[in-house]
Amino acid sequence: MRTLRNLILLAGLATALVGCGARRELQPLAGRALPPAPYGREDKPSADALLTPPVQAKPQRNIELRSRSEDREDDPFDLPPEE
Repeated sequence: MRTLRNLILLAGLATALVGCGARRELQPLAGRALPPAPYGREDKPSADALLTPPVQAKPQRNIELRSRSEDREDDPFDLPPEE
């Protein structure tokens, strides 16, 4: 009986958490405004523009997958520990 109650409670909690994932456009709280425009910029960016990272902060990755194994080159800085 106790496990059934815990299972029902867990299902209710999971259902409540699913509702938290709703996405909508961000708006400032009532009575509050967005931060002022950056110095030298005439327009005021929106909340979504402020949350989007610039390319320098999140660069695209260039991933080359290796199709076969290759021997490693000798690393001159891979030295044994000093005794």
